Amino acid sequence: MERRRMDAALLVLSLVHLAATLEVPLDLPQPPTITHQSPKDYIIDPRENIMIHCEAKGKPHPSFSWTRNGTHFDIDEDPNVTMKAHSGTLVVDISRAKAEHYECVYQCTARNQHGTAVSNNIVVQQSRSPLWSKEKVMPIVVQEGVSLTLPCRPPAGLPPPIIFWMDNYFQRLPQSSRVSQSLNGDLYFSNVLREDSRNDYICYARFPYTQTIQQKQPISVRVLNLDAINDTMAAFYNDTDLFSEDPTDERKPAFLIPTGPSSSKMVLRGQVLEMECIAEGLPTPEVSWTKVSGDLPAKRTSFLHYQKTLCIVDVSESDAGEYRCTARNRLGSVHHTIRVMVKAAPYWISGAPRNLVLSPGESGVLTCRASGTPKPSVSWAMNGIPIENSPTDLSRKVEDDTIIFSDVQIGSSAVYQCNVSNEYGYLLSNAFVNVLAEPPRVLTPANKVYQIIKNHQALMDCASFGSPIPKITWFKDSQSSTLDGDPYIQHDNGTLEIHVAQAHNSGKYTCVARNTLGISKNHIYLEVKEPTRILKQPEYKVVQMGRSVTFECKVKNDPSLTPTMNWLKDDGELPDDERFIVDTDSLTITDVTENDAGVYTCIMNTTLDHDSASAELTVVEATTPAVVYERPDAPTDLELTDQKKRSVQLTWTPGDEHNSPIQKFLIQYEDSLHHRGHWHNLTEVPGTRTTAHLKLSPYIHYTFRVLALNAVDFSRPSFPSRMVKTEPAAPDENPTGVHGFGTEHDNLVISWKPLTGLQANGPGLHYRVMWRQKAMDSDWTTVTVANNSKFVVSGTPTFVPYELKVQAVNDYGAGPEPAVAHGYSGEDLPVAAPENVQAVLLNSTLAEVHWDPVPTKLIRGHLKGYKVYYWRERSLHKHNPHLMENQVLTFTGNHTHSMLPGLHPFSLYSFNVRVYNGKGEGPPSPTQKFETPEGVPSAPTSLVVTNPNLDALTLEWSPPHDRNGRITGYTLKYQQVNNSNELGPVEELALPANKTSVTLLNLKYSTRYRFYLNAKTVSGAGLAISQEAVTIIDEGNTQTPHPIARSPPPGPPQAPPVSPFGNVSSSFGEDGTLISWEYWGPEQNFYVEYIVKNNESEEEWQKEPVNGTQNVMLKGLKGGLSYRVRLVAKDHHNQPLHHSKELLVSVPAVASRQVDIATQGWFIGLMCAIALLILILLIICFIQRNKGGKYPVKEKEDAHTDPEFQPMKDDDCTFGEYSDNEDHKPLKGSRTPSNGTVKRDDSDDSLVDYGEGGDGQFNEDGSFIGQYSGKSASRETAEGHESSEAPSPINAMNSLNSFV
Repeated sequence: MERRRMDAALLVLSLVHLAATLEVPLDLPQPPTITHQSPKDYIIDPRENIMIHCEAKGKPHPSFSWTRNGTHFDIDEDPNVTMKAHSGTLVVDISRAKAEHYECVYQCTARNQHGTAVSNNIVVQQSRSPLWSKEKVMPIVVQEGVSLTLPCRPPAGLPPPIIFWMDNYFQRLPQSSRVSQSLNGDLYFSNVLREDSRNDYICYARFPYTQTIQQKQPISVRVLNLDAINDTMAAFYNDTDLFSEDPTDERKPAFLIPTGPSSSKMVLRGQVLEMECIAEGLPTPEVSWTKVSGDLPAKRTSFLHYQKTLCIVDVSESDAGEYRCTARNRLGSVHHTIRVMVKAAPYWISGAPRNLVLSPGESGVLTCRASGTPKPSVSWAMNGIPIENSPTDLSRKVEDDTIIFSDVQIGSSAVYQCNVSNEYGYLLSNAFVNVLAEPPRVLTPANKVYQIIKNHQALMDCASFGSPIPKITWFKDSQSSTLDGDPYIQHDNGTLEIHVAQAHNSGKYTCVARNTLGISKNHIYLEVKEPTRILKQPEYKVVQMGRSVTFECKVKNDPSLTPTMNWLKDDGELPDDERFIVDTDSLTITDVTENDAGVYTCIMNTTLDHDSASAELTVVEATTPAVVYERPDAPTDLELTDQKKRSVQLTWTPGDEHNSPIQKFLIQYEDSLHHRGHWHNLTEVPGTRTTAHLKLSPYIHYTFRVLALNAVDFSRPSFPSRMVKTEPAAPDENPTGVHGFGTEHDNLVISWKPLTGLQANGPGLHYRVMWRQKAMDSDWTTVTVANNSKFVVSGTPTFVPYELKVQAVNDYGAGPEPAVAHGYSGEDLPVAAPENVQAVLLNSTLAEVHWDPVPTKLIRGHLKGYKVYYWRERSLHKHNPHLMENQVLTFTGNHTHSMLPGLHPFSLYSFNVRVYNGKGEGPPSPTQKFETPEGVPSAPTSLVVTNPNLDALTLEWSPPHDRNGRITGYTLKYQQVNNSNELGPVEELALPANKTSVTLLNLKYSTRYRFYLNAKTVSGAGLAISQEAVTIIDEGNTQTPHPIARSPPPGPPQAPPVSPFGNVSSSFGEDGTLISWEYWGPEQNFYVEYIVKNNESEEEWQKEPVNGTQNVMLKGLKGGLSYRVRLVAKDHHNQPLHHSKELLVSVPAVASRQVDIATQGWFIGLMCAIALLILILLIICFIQRNKGGKYPVKEKEDAHTDPEFQPMKDDDCTFGEYSDNEDHKPLKGSRTPSNGTVKRDDSDDSLVDYGEGGDGQFNEDGSFIGQYSGKSASRETAEGHESSEAPSPINAMNSLNSFV
């Protein structure tokens, strides 16, 4: 089936006109196109107004509407929501509402009269930075050498926080191969040392959206050495050594994480794969990584956290396999294998579907080709409505991921949505089909001038639009011939390219766009400029301090371009010093200093190009004789000796080297007979030689000169030598590249590559051209050709092989015997058709055609291949009209059979076969006919639910549009759908072919049903059409809801995927119940659900959010009860995706002896005594108060404590310094201002003291936000276990920001 579909697609691509993606001018009618939208997962700052973007273009300008959670969102009814003018962007004012009320799934719709475009699902969530849960952190005492893990367990945030460990002074805790932070934020020690003892291990969590930093209670770690323990204990136990063994023994490595010999991990394609292995051991283990099933991708792999973390970016399917981490020290090693599975959310293979612009009667294809793991499903919608529910269009045919349009007409414009989805994500793309009849227009500005540098590429645009798509032709100046050959290259978008532009390419160009509706022209001008070149470059200089130096830089440029000269020193600007004098072609430095040494560069810029050259300046002491390095002087005394017919000896005297040895000599020659004034390189000799033996060619008037080269540059050329004239001779070689071909059926064109003047060897160069028919013992026909490189032989037989020879001849003789080349005379159309043509039917949509090959003599040319013309004359069904679909398949080479894919079942076809050569096609074979057998039908045209009531409803349908045979019946399947879209068992009903409606009775009251209906022929059942309805009158709306990006499953339910959760376990502590688990899925958002064991209500599950960690502390479980606990992973739509298996957690009951105590006599007596004492104290206090007395207090004014923590006095029942209200006296140690407010004493600590202007910016939870400055102080305060925050000075925030 897949092969048949692919063959059909290839056939369609060869038949229809594929319109390129065009940008339709906005003044022409066009459906909407969404140009900007918010991301699918849209995290917002809850402190700012919410802005959900949706921008679109179209003609007329589109109107906008929104859905929220799948239903229409009436913006006018919400006073907090407004829509921007001429836009679909929503603005939510959160000053009058809470942001969480707008955490929903939104989808934007843009529509005009030509179609409807929809946006992605935009899941809006506010960022969260919750408080750290309060916990009791106990000091940790460990023995030196053991391993240790400090848990972080940050609060769950959206997005998850960034974790780091610091001390009380906001300094990063040092990490190494022994101490490192894991991916979940915990701090691991492979082995602890004495220096690890400290009381300020603090885990920080930074929430990026709100720039909030939360910190955990400090953890105190004390590392003890056994010798120290023995010394301490011996002082109390008569010097007895209680611990006689050595400190912790050395041990081989063992993994702290992950546990066990192997584990698995799943990652999505394109994401970052992070795997970690943290080992303990003594000495500290070293970790290494290998890939068991291949090599690590070197360019995408990195190692973090001292080799403990393997990171692979941009994951692909090739990264799946087994990875092994090895921890090793001198005592041994341990391995752990991680099996990586790579899944993939849908991704485009050849890009998203592209807009189609078609003219009436044209054809086109929309392709939605994507891949993913698992394989994604593809669904189509038209103008936001599922395509199966859209109006029938005979010009449209849907084949899986392709929609084929044929013979479209005005009014067929629409926007098509392609939705590709699997369990890991989705792709939603809009592509419109715009049917227009528009004459061409050229969009490139008129009379545009292109300036280009000679020998560079020239590109001249001719952007156009029209429907049908215009054909672009180019003309130059007043020429009437099109520019379609060398050196011109015309691109599909109309751009004209000249690969290497020359001066003669300058001029006026005209691009012409034409289609069947008209023609449009545009003039463009090309100016080819001379390149900018530095003729005299600056030279290396050595100068004494205090002297002057000049660098020359002489430049040649195109006179129409304005040059600008710039000088650089060491790639930077020249010093701002009047000693540097810049002239038009030189740089002079006066009074040179030591700092002037360096590399000087002159740069000549124009608007089109630039050129540069550099030279170094060396500055020496004034007392040191300057060593000047310059280019050598020109050689002198050129002398020619030992002259022979084809050689001569040249000698010369070298010039002054100027402190730089000569590296080589370059010998050049001038041919005053053929190229006067042009010097050509002849040969090079080493710098140690002063003579050269030169080979000469005949018929040249040689003059020689010599140049010397040292480390600085070439010297000036020497004076020319005397002239040496060589005698003419016959050519030494013949032309190359001899070809023979025909341009007409009765000619033969013989061409060759001519000889150069240097190869001619003498005057009167011409060519002797010879030919004869191959395989015939005939004489050579010879002609003489001069001043040309081709010859046309007329009157030849059609397509006959020839032998060819071309010989060079001059006035002094002929060249050597030429080699024989081969060619053919011109081709003509074939004169015969294939014979014995027959068709063999393979199935209802595929046939195989066979034929006998045409004899070579009757082809009359080079065999290019065969073409099969076939067409569907009519359907064999009486309800289908007659059709004529002319189609052709081309097969290159000597084929004798072909496949005809994509046939219509139950149809009559005709076909013939033709051979073709380089000239064209031959006559067709006699037309044959064949009938395709019946196939499966298409889906029924419509399925409508009518008359729904409490327990029954009626289904009505229309027969399939493509019956593909005789309908033998229908199959109706239906099943219940509950509120969570879970499907019940399938009921099936067989219906006769002549029935188009059925009434279903005895259905369940107020229940939603899903129906599937398909038709059958003798070949089997066809595709099904589906519909849903509810058996209750007020819910009987059977219209399909407005589509969103996630489409429901098209068929019966499938087996749920294997849960990615594993090893869910629980443990109990003083602070609550700790739930731990393993997870190898890609999702980042989780929560824990729990419910009392015997509670069956699904709505009473309690939820506890978690972040990327794999454990959570549940504090809401009551002792003595059993709970069902499960983990839930949320998908990109914020919907539950995966559930773990339920874990039964029985919370231990807290022992209570209150009842027993209350029945004890001693307890009752004690309570009575306490009550009596309290009564006596109250009577004494009342008497003293009536006397107006004041009670003594026990405090010191200069060292009082916070009034909130004043102890109760045992002797007077007062709190600190209490006086009665009638005295209106303030507390001692405080000051009461005139307004009656109470201020704290100057000795009290105040957060404001650390801020600026008294505005300390702290949250209620003690967290700090953003960046602060304040007093520099180090303060520590004692806090009870009720506080969730560690003490920390504010002035350290600046240092925090440098880390996060």
